[in-house]
Formats: sequence, C-alpha cells, structure tokens
Amino acid sequence: MSSFLSTFFAVFTVGCALGVVLNRNAVNAAMCLLLSLIGVAALFVRLDAYLLAFLLLLVYAGAVVTLFLFIVMLLDVQGLAQPGRRGPGVAGTVIAIALLAGGIATFVLKGRLATPPPGALAAPGASLKLYASELFTVYLLPVQVVGFLLLVAMLGVIVLSKKDSAAGGRDGD
Repeated sequence: MSSFLSTFFAVFTVGCALGVVLNRNAVNAAMCLLLSLIGVAALFVRLDAYLLAFLLLLVYAGAVVTLFLFIVMLLDVQGLAQPGRRGPGVAGTVIAIALLAGGIATFVLKGRLATPPPGALAAPGASLKLYASELFTVYLLPVQVVGFLLLVAMLGVIVLSKKDSAAGGRDGD
C-alpha cells in the first residue's frame, strides 16, 4: 500500500506540474501549482519529513501561491497569443526532450540507486530536528531578508505595471 501511495503522489505531482506549464490561464496555472505543492508535501510526509511538509505548505502553498494569485488578479493578466517566433521554442523543446530521454536512459541502464545498509540510516527526524533548529536560529535573518526582498520585488512589479498602463491610457487620449 505504501508503494502505491508514493507512486500515486508522484504521478499526481508530475501531472499537476505539467498543468502549471501547459495552462495559458495564469489563475488555473497557479491552482495547478498549489496542487503540485500539496503532492510534494504528501511525498515529504511519506518520507517522514513532517517539518519539511509543513513548511512547504505554510510558506509556498500558503503564502507564495496566494500572493501570486493576488498579483495576477490585481494586475488582470490575460493569456496573450505567443509571438510568431517558433524557432527558439521548438529548439528548446527538442533540447529538453533529449535531456529527459538521456536522463531516463541513464537511469534504466545503470539500474536503481544502491541502498545503504539498514544500520547506516539515521533515525527519521534525527537530522530534521537539527535542520529546524538551524533554520529558526542561525538562518532566521537570511530567511527574513529574502522574504523582504520578495515583498519589495512584488511592490516594484505592481508600481511598474501601473505606470505602463497609465501612460498607455494617456497616449490614446
């Protein structure tokens, strides 16, 4: 049953990630991103990494996706038609497919990763406590600074986009 759940959550996550990339509507893509993050959190729970699952849901699903949705709805972003340049897009797609095929072929030919002996594995959560302790003590300031920079970047995008739309409205008068 555990193998089935892991496979289900992995397929669910990949499917939702494809939905993020292939959706032209920004709101639907954000919802697929939210579902993809929930799938990754479920995989973390399957690996007994409860803190990482909680932080992923709290920070990314709870804050970043919500912030992204607010910005998309505030700016009223529409899915625009792509310009006529097909060459770079096709070349990028071919390169991405070739890299993916090479990675899958390497994995299949080399076999699965070697599993360490059972005694060599650390107890689940032993390193997680150290991770949480480091995150909330030593690295608290860098995390706060990155959050502040993201806030400033978001405000800058809003201000710049409002100036362009206001200037475009005056030129038409």
